[in-house]
Amino acid sequence: MSNLKKVLVATLLLGLVGMAGFAYYVYNNVFVTNTAFNNSEAHIYIPSDADFSMVLEELEPLLKDINSFKTVAVKKEYHSNIKSGHFIIKKGMNNNDLVNAIRIGNVPISIKFNNQERLEHLAGSISKQIETDSLSLLNSFKDPKFLNEKGFDFTNALAMYIPNTYEVYWNISADGFRDKMFKEYQNFWNANRVGKAKKLNLTETEVINLAAIVQKETAKEDERKRVAGVYVNRLNKGMLLQADPTVIYAKKLLDNDFNQQIKRVLYKDLELDSPYNTYKYTGVPPGPITMPDISSIDAVLNYEHHNYIFFVADVTNFGYHKFTKTLAQHNRNKKEYVRWINKQKANR
Repeated sequence: MSNLKKVLVATLLLGLVGMAGFAYYVYNNVFVTNTAFNNSEAHIYIPSDADFSMVLEELEPLLKDINSFKTVAVKKEYHSNIKSGHFIIKKGMNNNDLVNAIRIGNVPISIKFNNQERLEHLAGSISKQIETDSLSLLNSFKDPKFLNEKGFDFTNALAMYIPNTYEVYWNISADGFRDKMFKEYQNFWNANRVGKAKKLNLTETEVINLAAIVQKETAKEDERKRVAGVYVNRLNKGMLLQADPTVIYAKKLLDNDFNQQIKRVLYKDLELDSPYNTYKYTGVPPGPITMPDISSIDAVLNYEHHNYIFFVADVTNFGYHKFTKTLAQHNRNKKEYVRWINKQKANR
């Protein structure tokens, strides 16, 4: 064999070996499974300000070989185009799949909230579930321009947030979250609910404000329509609502202390000068004293028609109430309740 042929054969063999080595390198780095977790999937949260090193730090405990992932990510130019959000990676994924999953697979999360007393509490609750911090959320919730455009103000802004479970992107902005909640509010107030509110001569927010009182008065969902009926009867008669939970809220608001625990309303509290004190001011309070459940809102809209005007806690059936049509009957029930509560020595 001539020297030229030997050189050509050698070159060809080296080329084949090199191609084989390259093919092995590509296969090993790109197509071989590179997950190290036992569950069927893992959840990754990449912040909006994340750089490539932060992504690698997040992924390293979940991968067999972080360096091979890094190589593929750089080749696919992911390192210079980081995407924030919530991503799911599946057990058995290779590096190519992994890069694709965290580049284009931002997956919504489910969030939920209920029974918050103030916008501050709502912002704190939401900030624990999405990327946005509580201060940004609160500033968005209280944005005067937004509230004015949507027909709300500082006192009733909480009524816009209907407690439920929602799907949002983890990296949604504060304004984006607020705007989504307004759309959900509009969806909630369908023609059927709006029609029922009009029959009550109440606006949508007034219904929620009244529902908040019902929510505080009874934890028993099956009793809420009856309690709502009492307050509707009082409104129709032009009576004061005289709801103890509104007095408690008024005291907390005047004291600027929503952490205090008030177990019993005292007679002096009934004199508090606050539009939330329904012992002094007629009608529905200017804003919700808590975030009512949907069941409480619908209890107002579908209140029980009856002639009851008064109710007091039933000490023989805890959690429920005794309802009466006359003040004399109510006073007898109230004495029974007062005797019971005095025995409990309920103080502030």
